[in-house]
Amino acid sequence: MTDHANEGVTPDADTDGSLDAKIEAAREDLAAFDGVLVAFSGGVDSSVVAALAHDALGDDAVACTARSETLPEAELEDAKRVADEIGVRHETVTFSELDDPNFVVNDGDRCYHCRTMRLGKMFERARELDIGVVCDGTNASDPGEGHRPGLRAVAEMDAYSPLLEHGFTKEEVRETARRYDLSVADKPSMACLSSRIPTGLEVTEERLSRVERAENLLRGWGFEQFRVRDHDGLARIEVGPEELDRALDPGFAEAASDHLSEIGFDHVTLDLSGYRTGSVSPAAESESDEQAAADAVLDADYPIGE
Repeated sequence: MTDHANEGVTPDADTDGSLDAKIEAAREDLAAFDGVLVAFSGGVDSSVVAALAHDALGDDAVACTARSETLPEAELEDAKRVADEIGVRHETVTFSELDDPNFVVNDGDRCYHCRTMRLGKMFERARELDIGVVCDGTNASDPGEGHRPGLRAVAEMDAYSPLLEHGFTKEEVRETARRYDLSVADKPSMACLSSRIPTGLEVTEERLSRVERAENLLRGWGFEQFRVRDHDGLARIEVGPEELDRALDPGFAEAASDHLSEIGFDHVTLDLSGYRTGSVSPAAESESDEQAAADAVLDADYPIGE
């Protein structure tokens, strides 16, 4: 165990010590490496990995964020802030998923192609820094959450997933973040912007841009858990159940209709089912079934400003 191994985490807070044992085992494993580069989005999973790695390795741990059209600028700035909060060295790499036609076509393996490119850039930067290990934030809850083609890329690229290796569930990841006093401990999950575009509809810079601008508006209006789905020019707004009353306010309806129309959307709707992950690409369905499901959801939407 290194001198860093007991820094950063508050004393035992669970009765059976199982989470403490996982944290200690993960730190010991990380400390055995000469150095690691963490694929770092600034979300809770990768932030915990970065904190564990910095705890174990100090300056030999590097957090790296990939800049591309699918990463909102606000998320990049947040990643920089959280890396500074942890005290870990922060690097960025730049690439474009839109250079890969397999990604642009937006089939059921979009996340596989994205993760392959993203991790490829991480391994390139790691080699430049003479670092032999690239870590990611996959946790033990991820494999059971339906269709996750990105996990196949992690396995094929041979990235090391300490949270998965040591059985951290999503809630244990959040609890570990609280022990490290990380500001992202309760941050909602944030998938890349391409996840707002239904399977089968091409990913374009125009669509990504108007989704980002629309979500920046909702963020500025104080919403915390939300998505703006782009159904080929129709904006479908999803908000968390606790924020649905605000979204049903006529004042919000008028503002959303006006501003999102200015951004480039032809129609603006509010999904009465509320926020839910993967609602434009349901797991275990054929592409035709996915489109039918998306059409069915649209039929139930609440039109804004019409």
